[in-house]
Amino acid sequence: MHIYTAQQTADLLPFDTLVTTLRQAVGQYASGQIISPERTVVPLKDGGIMLSMPATADDIAIHKLVNVQPSNASRGLPTIHGQVAAFESATGVPLFTLDGPTVTGRRTAAISMLGIDALLPRPPRSVLIIGTGTQAVHHVQAIQSLYPEAAIWIGSRTEERARQFCTRYQLPDRGLNPANGIPEEVDVIITVTTSNKPIYNEPAQAGRLIIAVGAFTPQLVEIGSTTISQSDLMVDDLAGAKHEAGDFIQANVDWERVQSLAHVIEQKNRIEPPIVFKTVGCAAWDLAACRTAQLTLG
Repeated sequence: MHIYTAQQTADLLPFDTLVTTLRQAVGQYASGQIISPERTVVPLKDGGIMLSMPATADDIAIHKLVNVQPSNASRGLPTIHGQVAAFESATGVPLFTLDGPTVTGRRTAAISMLGIDALLPRPPRSVLIIGTGTQAVHHVQAIQSLYPEAAIWIGSRTEERARQFCTRYQLPDRGLNPANGIPEEVDVIITVTTSNKPIYNEPAQAGRLIIAVGAFTPQLVEIGSTTISQSDLMVDDLAGAKHEAGDFIQANVDWERVQSLAHVIEQKNRIEPPIVFKTVGCAAWDLAACRTAQLTLG
């Protein structure tokens, strides 16, 4: 079984193919053709956690193990380590192992891109990403790949941090711009922070899609109740969102208002923004990433 490095894993997951396989996986997960139980969380020493996330389909089975250790910052080590192992579903024979953080980053950004494609009536003209961490990097790369004409703005707690991020990830022909506030022309806002209080709570604006990525526990929240109460609400995984989507949980949303991305794609009736699309992720999306790697490998 071949074990791929982080860079090799990224090369195996081109965003255009990844979005296509995710679109298929979203429908298969909703119909039960992909089985992806809730993740198991086991404590590690010094406040860390181990996450176990399996998923199976007729063609392939995967198991993602991720260790999250916040205290690693003081050790000069990455906070997240992990691997995604892929197997033949029929035989159980191992196929390959991908770098876990890279899979998570790229499939999460690709789900956001699928949301843009399904929920926005036209390609985005201008995108604001709030946050400058690893997920911001993956989202910038996804937008640069799939929407090269879109202007990209970066928001952060300080303008200096946003400026440093833009300098680091600038491409020669595709500019990044530090944002001081919310540019008027922005039609997509993507939040990728681990905030425990709202960082965006504006009145809903017609034509604007909000994609909330960063809050992955009930204690975390990026989008405030003003925006949420005035918007149509979507999630990537309805079952997981009810336990993990802090933005919606803290806003006490009526879950009858919340639609799944699979339902929107299946109905093919485009809903006009304002929309808040909340993503929490699940192992079915990691399975889609492994399918993408298979396609790339040929």
